[in-house]
Amino acid sequence: MSSTAEKHSFQAEVNEVLSLVVNSLYSHREVFLRELISNAADAIDQLNFRALTEHELLQGDRELRIELLRDEAAGTLTIRDNGVGMTHDELISHLGTIARSGSKKLMQSLTAEQKKDVTLIGQFGVGFYSAFLVADRVTVTSKKAGSDEAWTWESQAKGDFEVRPAERAGRGTDIVLHLKDDAKEYLQEWSLRDVVRKYSDYVRWPIRMQVERKDGDEQKTEWQTVNQARALWTRPKGEVTDEQHEEFYKSLSHDWQPPLAWTHFKVEGTHELTGLLYLPEKAPFDLVERKKSGVKLFVKRVFIMDDAQEIVPEWLRFVRGVIDSEDLPLNVSREILQKDATTRFIKKQVIGRTLTLLEELAAEGEIERDVDGEKQKVDRYRTFWGEFGRMLKEGVYHEPEARERLAKLLRFSTTHGGGAAQTGLADYVARMPEGQKSIYYVAADNLAAAKSSPHIEALAKHGHEVLLMTDAIDEWVVDALREFDDKPFVSAAKGALELPESEEEKQQKEQREQELKPVLERAQHALEALVKQVRTTDRLTDSPACLVSDEHGMSARQERVLREAGHDVPQQKRILELNATHPVVAKLAGIEDEARFADWAALLYDQALLAEGSLPSDPAAFSRRLANLMAGN
Repeated sequence: MSSTAEKHSFQAEVNEVLSLVVNSLYSHREVFLRELISNAADAIDQLNFRALTEHELLQGDRELRIELLRDEAAGTLTIRDNGVGMTHDELISHLGTIARSGSKKLMQSLTAEQKKDVTLIGQFGVGFYSAFLVADRVTVTSKKAGSDEAWTWESQAKGDFEVRPAERAGRGTDIVLHLKDDAKEYLQEWSLRDVVRKYSDYVRWPIRMQVERKDGDEQKTEWQTVNQARALWTRPKGEVTDEQHEEFYKSLSHDWQPPLAWTHFKVEGTHELTGLLYLPEKAPFDLVERKKSGVKLFVKRVFIMDDAQEIVPEWLRFVRGVIDSEDLPLNVSREILQKDATTRFIKKQVIGRTLTLLEELAAEGEIERDVDGEKQKVDRYRTFWGEFGRMLKEGVYHEPEARERLAKLLRFSTTHGGGAAQTGLADYVARMPEGQKSIYYVAADNLAAAKSSPHIEALAKHGHEVLLMTDAIDEWVVDALREFDDKPFVSAAKGALELPESEEEKQQKEQREQELKPVLERAQHALEALVKQVRTTDRLTDSPACLVSDEHGMSARQERVLREAGHDVPQQKRILELNATHPVVAKLAGIEDEARFADWAALLYDQALLAEGSLPSDPAAFSRRLANLMAGN
C-alpha cells in the first residue's frame, strides 16, 4: 500500500454490521451485483442531469454505460461506470461511514436471532456492503467529473479502510471485488449474465460485459450488452411480470423484501406522464424522522432528482417509485417545480393513484397468498395500516382535498369486540344503534388506559361504541375531520354528553343536582386554583369523578403532547365532574370540617388525574392525603 495512504477506523457499530455481512451465509448473495449496478446507474443518472447545464462534463466520453470485467487469473470482478464519480471526501463519507445509513439503529434493533438474517440489512440502506458477501477485499477507485484527482478506497472489512491517491484516465468509478474462493462462480459469463437479467434487466443504461467468441480458429474478445436497457415504466403493463416489478422495486428502494403492492399507470391528455408507485411491506427504521420523498422524478427518461418533494407530499414519504413526465423542462429546478402547474398536476396524480391503490387493498380484505412456499391468508391493508397508518393520519391533517377519501381508510381500535380488532369509520357508523347521532371517541396513552377510561362508562352502559385513540396525532385528526358521514365526532372527555334519558331520569338528575349544590360550591372553593368548575355528571357510572375540557377546548392529552414536543402551552383549568350516585361523593357531602373536606376534594381531583393518565402536580401531598384516608382520618 502507498506510503501516502490515509488509514481510517470504522466505528464500532460499523464493524458489527460488516462482521454480520461477512459471516452470514445468505442463500441469495448474488444480490450484491444488483446493489452495485444500482449504485452505478444512480451515478450515471446524476452525471446525465448535471450535463444538461454543464456540457463539458461529457467531453471525451459521451457514451454512458456500466461495464463488468472478469479476471479469472486474479480472481477479481470489476463493476465500472463512467458516471459522476466521487471525491476524496465523498469516498470517506459515502463508503467509510455506514452510520449515515443507520448502522447503529440497525444493530440496536436486531435481536441475537435476527442477526443471523442478513436480509434485514437491506431495510437500513447499506447495500454497498453486500459486496463483502462475495469478496474478502474491496477496492474502489473513483474520479469526480470535472476533477483532475482520482482516489482509491480499500478495505478488507477488518476494522479499518484506507484512502490513497490513484490514477484513472476518465471520470467515474471502478469497484474491484477480490472474490472469496466460494464465490468464483461470479467470474463465469453465464452466471453474471443470469444475475444481470434477473435483477437489473430494466436498468436504462447499457450493462456491458467482455466475452470471448471464436471467429474461425481465432479467439476474439468483444463487448456485449446483457440487459434490455429499457426503463420498466415505459413498457406496457401487460409485458411486465410480477417478478420484474419485485426486482425493480428492490433495486429502486434498496429493500431486500418484495413490495406489498404497486400501481403502474400512464396519463395522456393535457399532460403526459407515466408512473410506477410501490407500497413497502415494512417501514424503514427512520420513517418517522424522514422528510425525503422516495419517488424519483424523470423528464423524458432523463433523471432529474431522487427527492421529489414537490410532487410527493411529506405524508406519502413511504411511497417508492418513479414518475416520468413529458411536459416538464429538462433543466427543471426546484424553484420552477414549486411554481409549475404541471408539478401540481403530477402531485395530484401521485396522491390520487396512491389512494386508489389503498382503497383497492382495503376492499380486498383477507386473501390467500403464497408466503415462503405455503398458502396463507393475509390482509394486505391491515399489514399496510400497521406499518404506515400514522402517515395517512398526517395526510388528514395536512391535505384538506384528500380528507374525505383518507377518512374512509382510517382504522381505530374500538370498544366493539373488546378493542382487539381495528375498524373503519364506515363500519362504526353501520353498527350505530338507532338514535345515536354522534361518533364517540376517547384518547389515552395506551389501549388499556383508553378501555378503562371513566369517561366512557355511561356510553358503554347505553350501548354506544367508542373509538379508542392511542396515537398522539389522533385528536388533531378528528379535529380536522369534524365529522364522518354527517355524524360529528364527540370526545367522551369534552363538554357535556347528550345521552338519552327518560323524563323520570331527568327529574331525578335535577333533584340530585339541587341536593348537591352546597357540596359543589364548597368543592369549587376548595379547588379554585385548579379547576374552572365543579359539577355533577351523567357520564360516570362506576367512578366517583373525572376531569373534562370545554367542548371546544384542548384536551389534557393534547396539552401534554405539545409540552413534550417543547411547546410552551399555558395550563388550562378544566371541569371536575362528580358522580352524584357514588358513595364517595355521598360521604364527601357529610364532611363538615372544611380542612378535611378540602383534602377529600383534592384527593378526588388527583384521582381523576390518575384515571386519565396524568400525574398529580404535588405527588407528596397526594401520598399524604391517601395515607390519612387509609388511617381513617
